[in-house]
Amino acid sequence: MRIARFTFDNEIHFGVVSCPEGQEKITYLSGDPLYVGVQPLDRTVDISEVRLLAPVIPRSKIVCVGRNYADHAAEMGNELPTSPMLFFKPNTAVSGPGDPVSLPSWTEQVSYEAELAVVIGRMCKDVPVERVPEVVFGYTGANDLTARDAQKTDGQWARAKGFDGACPLGPWVETELDTTSLAVQSRVNGELKQDGNTGDMVFDVPTLVSYVSQAFTLLPGDVILTGTPAGVGIVDEGDTLDVDIEGIGRLTTVLRR
Repeated sequence: MRIARFTFDNEIHFGVVSCPEGQEKITYLSGDPLYVGVQPLDRTVDISEVRLLAPVIPRSKIVCVGRNYADHAAEMGNELPTSPMLFFKPNTAVSGPGDPVSLPSWTEQVSYEAELAVVIGRMCKDVPVERVPEVVFGYTGANDLTARDAQKTDGQWARAKGFDGACPLGPWVETELDTTSLAVQSRVNGELKQDGNTGDMVFDVPTLVSYVSQAFTLLPGDVILTGTPAGVGIVDEGDTLDVDIEGIGRLTTVLRR
């Protein structure tokens, strides 16, 4: 099931995306499904008539995992971590499908990172690996935009990873997905840059969710970014970035100054 967050007639709604007879439509839901469950209403709209928003705005936190693909760690000149390497993005970094992201004036080296993102569905703590499916609401695409120059000079990654718009999410949440082996790709102006697979993760999704939950109580709507494969590079004003996650769809971001 694909759960979208969208705006229509100047109001924000949630809905289920379906494709009857080849035409994508959204069936309205009664409230936020993270809190009231999936309650469809007798109302639909063509997806072409709405503006898709980031499918979730975490009220608590976005937890990110660094160096979770061996080829990406190698291209950045880093050793593989012996346990998941965690950092945060603030919820003000979230942007939605098609949203323009303003590049900060203090950086000249912004890079893209295509990632599978996990959306938490219930409050949980110390979740055993085998019970992780019970706490996951679904999955979406993410682009971990990073100011590489600030990442190198600041020591801490808060500014480099957390600037406004630095966490595009979307286009929707897919609630039923086997994350064992999914293609993770990025394109810049249509040119393929990253072509990885979740099967190459150092730590798989259940391991990551369990590990993160040992450190932090996870709340509904929290998002965990699972790392990026090799192929990252520097982008600039006017570039269009696409993140494609198999089984989910495409997340597009346009950069501006």
